[in-house]
Amino acid sequence: MKSLLDIVRRESLPNPGAGEKIPWDDPEFSARMLNEHLSQEHDAASRRTGTIEEHVTWIREKLLPESGGRVLDLGCGPGLYISRLARSGHRCVGIDYSPASIEYAVKGSEDSTEYRQEDLVSAEFGGQFDLVMMLSGEINTFAHEVASRIVKKAHQALGPGGYLLIEASTMEAVRRMGRMAPTWWAQEEGVFGAEPHVVLREQAWDDEAMTASSRFFVIDAATSEVTRYGEAIHAFSDDQLLGMLSDCGFAGAETDWSFPAAESDTKNEMMAIVARKEA
Repeated sequence: MKSLLDIVRRESLPNPGAGEKIPWDDPEFSARMLNEHLSQEHDAASRRTGTIEEHVTWIREKLLPESGGRVLDLGCGPGLYISRLARSGHRCVGIDYSPASIEYAVKGSEDSTEYRQEDLVSAEFGGQFDLVMMLSGEINTFAHEVASRIVKKAHQALGPGGYLLIEASTMEAVRRMGRMAPTWWAQEEGVFGAEPHVVLREQAWDDEAMTASSRFFVIDAATSEVTRYGEAIHAFSDDQLLGMLSDCGFAGAETDWSFPAAESDTKNEMMAIVARKEA
């Protein structure tokens, strides 16, 4: 996309087309996204430090031995969770698609921690973990059949009696996202560009596919050149998630509402699912 006229003549949502996906693995884009992960002004990427500390305490007390546990973090970002777990005596592996986040995590990592920049769909997870976790709605970025394959690999990666922790956006939250009115904002710099720009965003909800589609038109303030990005967020009902876990071999999966909520979370925005691999 090159001009404002292309916005006027755009095709309708949902289902972002080829070339619209957000380039999470692009070095420059991921470097800008890293700034959002580290920001203490919002919880839009990673949570702020206070919430992360609460989450880590909850994870240590409920899902891990006192020390010496093995943890796999799928979609680890800059390692804000497993860096803390490693300092508590656990051995950790983090996998993320963003090169900047992985580079940041490696610089401050403990000897007991390994970080890998890979796509969760194709990555080999390894095995004999005490805990596999997938936080902050990461699972909602994958279509149902792809998410199921990742959960199956997580089951294989766990040792007997190991736990899986998934934090998913609720059906209500994803539907609300897809039904939001179009909006726009202007920035000197941000995740979509290092120079002044305007972002136009529109959303759509597909009830049959249970998917919220978003499209972002980024207009360079100096040249008026337009770049287009898109993403799809997939909703799961409680029954679908629990059924997926059962189909992948987990026993006794349940929703645990005691997982601490972020300061910015609204009611019914996120839910934690805990499942255990049979001993």
